[in-house]
Amino acid sequence: MTPVPHGMPGVMFDAVAAGGGGAAALELLARAEHSRRLACAYAVTRTAGELGGGPAGEAGRAWELLGAATRADPVATAAVLSHPAAGPALFGLLARLVRERDGRTGEAAEATEEAEDAAGTGHGGPPIRWFTALAAAAAVRAGLPGRVEWPVDGDRVALPSLGRTRFPGARPGDRARLRVAADGRSLVTLADASGTDTDGPVPVPARGYGGTGRWQGARLLDTLDGGAPLLLDVLDQPYFPNAAPHPADLGAGETRHWETVAREACALLRADLPQAYAELAAGPLLLVPLVSRGPGQVSGSSAEAFGCVALSRPPTGTTFAVTLVHEMQHNKLAALLHLFDLLEPSDAERFYAPWRPDPRPLLGLFHGAYAHLGVARFWNARRESEPDPALRATAHVLFARWRLAAREATVTVLASNRLTGLGERFAGQMLTTLDALCALPVPAAARHRAASAAHAHHTAWHARNGAAERVPAREG
Repeated sequence: MTPVPHGMPGVMFDAVAAGGGGAAALELLARAEHSRRLACAYAVTRTAGELGGGPAGEAGRAWELLGAATRADPVATAAVLSHPAAGPALFGLLARLVRERDGRTGEAAEATEEAEDAAGTGHGGPPIRWFTALAAAAAVRAGLPGRVEWPVDGDRVALPSLGRTRFPGARPGDRARLRVAADGRSLVTLADASGTDTDGPVPVPARGYGGTGRWQGARLLDTLDGGAPLLLDVLDQPYFPNAAPHPADLGAGETRHWETVAREACALLRADLPQAYAELAAGPLLLVPLVSRGPGQVSGSSAEAFGCVALSRPPTGTTFAVTLVHEMQHNKLAALLHLFDLLEPSDAERFYAPWRPDPRPLLGLFHGAYAHLGVARFWNARRESEPDPALRATAHVLFARWRLAAREATVTVLASNRLTGLGERFAGQMLTTLDALCALPVPAAARHRAASAAHAHHTAWHARNGAAERVPAREG
């Protein structure tokens, strides 16, 4: 298990900067994200080893299991490390291990050693169980015979990329116990502190969705060209801890609605934006449903959850499609920023963003401009293909609104004097694409409505935040 260096051809870099890139770019970014997570898993093991005691032992066993699963079936193990849940779990764990290592001195280390030896993490300490569960999922997918245990957290036991089960009688000190038989069949049970099984066994399927009996997996909404699944996950959600609330579950009627609008969205993108559709179909895509706190739709992405989009209930296939385009732009840029430095690090200023009520840091403005470049391209396509005259008129307005907003933000980013050479190249390609979009004819009524909406947003922003468009960051 050796991470490898990754680069990107200049032609592909420019294509991504222009708002596209296609399936080849997404596949390259996915490989780079896999290597980054593998490196993080190794860093978790090394840092836990520096802590010693329970964390060192449990992390070492998880690393050995991950290596054995990789030797047995590298493709199956890669599917686990590439799953969106693996990113936040591994990088969150590494951050907590580093804080624990750097904060431990003298009596503090002695006071926590006994608890960590007993549970593998310590109460409130780094949750090594996340790493163990990840390795256990790899063992299931690879059909690697053996047994692995880890402490439970509450009454739910999750295996990233596979789903979860519930043990209602779980108590502090209990452990999940996974057995993988020689024929590849897997069972998980709950064991008490004495090692006696108290609940189970629950069969664990080796694929990443569906489920039977007590085991629940992600729900398949659609299968994209090439066989890539489009999944909806209401079960294992460490992806967006600070996002809007997640629904506890989705009933049959609600699931059918998601399936219907997902298929409509995919058909629309396949017809109108084949390159964007090819990017979606380049690999598994996981959707996490959110509960909107107010009117309108909410959505989000995470830099460490590549291949995952969070969104509230989409009312139509068109809404679903534009949200996917918007969030996949964020996915691409976040992964690209793991490969290349496009901006100089700084948090000194905030900027006006034509789509937000609050001042934004430069990185947020850059992300938003890139996402809205994708949105503008979407509405440009829809104003040509939409058969309904009223909806086509709306598409004209939205195209005019977001092409100008994205261009305005891109100009601000370029003028910030905080871009690297590659950052200037990337933002310059964005601007070239947006200039071409802004040169396209739009009906006068649509241009007027778009300009009025932009002016109203600008006025409201200044009333809320003050006259300056570039302001010092507020403390806290």
